[in-house]
Amino acid sequence: MVSELKNGIWWVGIVDWGLKHFHGFELSTHRGSTYNSYLIADEKIALVDTVWSRFTSEFIENVREVVDPAKIDYVIAQHAESDHSGSLPAIMDLCPKATLVVSPRGQASISGHYHKPWKFHVVKTGDKISLGGCELVFIEAPMLHWPDSMFTYVSGKGVLMPNDAFGQHYATCLRFNDQVDQKELYEEALKYYANILTPFSDMVLKKIDEVLALDLPVDMICPSHGVLWRKDPLQIVRAYQDWARQTPQDRAVVLFDTMWNGTRRMAEAIGDGLEREGVPYVLCHMGNSDRNDVVTKIFEAKAVVVGSPTVNRGPLPTLMPILEELRGLRFKNKIGAAFASYGWSGESLSIIEKRLEESGVTLVSKGVKALWAPSAEELAKCTELGREVGKAVKARP
Repeated sequence: MVSELKNGIWWVGIVDWGLKHFHGFELSTHRGSTYNSYLIADEKIALVDTVWSRFTSEFIENVREVVDPAKIDYVIAQHAESDHSGSLPAIMDLCPKATLVVSPRGQASISGHYHKPWKFHVVKTGDKISLGGCELVFIEAPMLHWPDSMFTYVSGKGVLMPNDAFGQHYATCLRFNDQVDQKELYEEALKYYANILTPFSDMVLKKIDEVLALDLPVDMICPSHGVLWRKDPLQIVRAYQDWARQTPQDRAVVLFDTMWNGTRRMAEAIGDGLEREGVPYVLCHMGNSDRNDVVTKIFEAKAVVVGSPTVNRGPLPTLMPILEELRGLRFKNKIGAAFASYGWSGESLSIIEKRLEESGVTLVSKGVKALWAPSAEELAKCTELGREVGKAVKARP
């Protein structure tokens, strides 16, 4: 059902209740998602972003509830990724007089996706398009999170449409932040930031400073996924500033997988050592844990400790995706350590330690390795490893 957000500004997006994985299987979406599209009906009519192509028919029905698509003057494509632009070909066929507004890199990416001879209008930061009573102001936002990304500000309405920034994968029949469960909302907003935007944190801080320096009145922030921010809308901006600084909490995450419970016992002994130092921790068995949820826990924590048996001269396959994820995300201000069990070759420990160092994690202790089932002495070493990590957590600012 379409919703009028402010006089003349309509939400015409789609709620995807059944979405469980995004970007293929890159990101888990336990609570589904939305694909937010906005229609601005003034003397001239603008459509900001579309939706994923699988929902094209429903999307066009939503647009028709507000206006005849043939009357649309401008289609704003803030980002070429298919969840935002997938319905572009269909909507552009219905509004042949419309100009397609893109960032400089957006022209290349949209053309590269769709290979259509559309009438492009390229805008840079500060460029404006008048719709009559209100004006669209554009702000380039490269690498938040694609090179072509940009924001659209609706002057006269106080509405910022920042595409992928400030969003969440969160399906709900309610449109606004003050209408939903706050714990759920911030769980999904943090997960979104940690798993998608962390590598661009320095650029996030710079772009937020740039936008705030414009001193634009913001009554509502309308991202491309999830609910919209109308009650104290800048609260999510402040949260992004905090997350982008990557100041972790004094806690630890212990990741492991196990074959015959030896590595599990080692993980539990490390947890015991952390507890003795008064450092909260969670154990994450990667054989049955959601990788993106664990990434979010690591984002918040100061320490990450990783352990595995050795199989085929390396860690269990369940550990490798998250080690690769950490290497790509390169979280800041993390310390850590490794542990492993083995029966023959025992390469897991050195492989895990190398991957942690490649991820920017500072190793604070030599890892523990146990041959066969861990002995009482080896478990005691694990407890001591936990204590060393715990002391390092408390010692680091």
